[in-house]
Amino acid sequence: MPKINLQIALNYIGSNKKLTAVASLGVVLGMAIYIFMNSMLAGFGKKSDESIFKTTPHVRVFSEEQLSRPLAKDTSHLAMLINPKIRPKTNKIINPTQLIALIKGLKDVRIATPQVSQNVFVNMGLSQLSIRAVGIIPDEADQLFNLTATIVEGKVEELDRSSNNVVIGSGIARKLGIRMGDNINVLSSKAITRNFKVVGIFQLNNKREDEGKMYIHLKAAQQLMKENEAYVTDINVQLSDAKFSKQISCLLRSMIPYQAEDWESANETAMAAARMRTIIINFVSTAILLIAGFGIYNILNMTVSQKINDIAILKAMGFEGKDVVSIFVTQAMVVGMMGVSLGVIVAVLMIKLLKKVYIGGDIGYFPIEFELPKFLQGIVFGFLITFLAGFIPARKAAQVDPVSIFRK
Repeated sequence: MPKINLQIALNYIGSNKKLTAVASLGVVLGMAIYIFMNSMLAGFGKKSDESIFKTTPHVRVFSEEQLSRPLAKDTSHLAMLINPKIRPKTNKIINPTQLIALIKGLKDVRIATPQVSQNVFVNMGLSQLSIRAVGIIPDEADQLFNLTATIVEGKVEELDRSSNNVVIGSGIARKLGIRMGDNINVLSSKAITRNFKVVGIFQLNNKREDEGKMYIHLKAAQQLMKENEAYVTDINVQLSDAKFSKQISCLLRSMIPYQAEDWESANETAMAAARMRTIIINFVSTAILLIAGFGIYNILNMTVSQKINDIAILKAMGFEGKDVVSIFVTQAMVVGMMGVSLGVIVAVLMIKLLKKVYIGGDIGYFPIEFELPKFLQGIVFGFLITFLAGFIPARKAAQVDPVSIFRK
């Protein structure tokens, strides 16, 4: 009986080729757009994360500045004593070497590197610019932020050759007319003045970073602050997988007396925009696939109406309701199989075409990715919708009473 059911389903498909082609075309377009938009979403997410991780570690450990507390608590018999001139708590991390060793011992931690961040004035001739100087250990920072990929002139490794070397942003170089090999004068907040030689220029295509940041060696940053080698303001942590950042940051906050901020919390606006983008794209792509399913439903519903006499004859010959359901579900699944297969091919061609489109700037080529899970997700979802679109009119056909049809 199953073989006969298949033959009947194929006969119905071949007897109305135009309707079959229209139904298949709807699935093709729905499947192609669903996979394409989800691949585009994956590409946007990957490119966004890459942009964030150029300047933000997976987890940042730092000492948060806090205003001094009142010298006495307010009671009914004692006035509260407040001295607003008391200095805020220092942002220095105590025993950074021991803390870094502790962090490196945690599961999923790949890199934990110290950093000193401070605001300085850069003087070049009669020009002066206020920027942020970041003291780093060059090789560790390069592994963390992939600094080498952002360098347009010079090398990051040159920072290791001398503590008097500096790598500046392209915006700083443009504003002050600085070239490779030039010397610049840096004035720190501790009134320490020091000359640095420009050995590299980086470009992140982020105006705020390119015009307001420079890298120096960790030792040079400590010297500008009149501090010893134990002075560290931040510890940047990279994990084996960024998805563990919240878990690790929570663990660190419970273990140490410092703040531990994961990259998602540090970029809440970007994360909110990414979530909104995900919701919109998933809604639109799913809606298009559902519309294709409604197309199959309408066509099969029409087929049931047209073939009502045939269905009555089949049931009179001994076909059961489940056989009728099998016939129309098979018809829907064959149409769906043709549509899904062609839809995947069309999606691949669209993705390949867009991957060759150059956008420019920090984005480069159009951000879209081939991701097998997205293809499998689209295929499963496409077959599910096709099955449901065929099953609903099939149940209607299974309930046909052949006697009442013959009487008409």
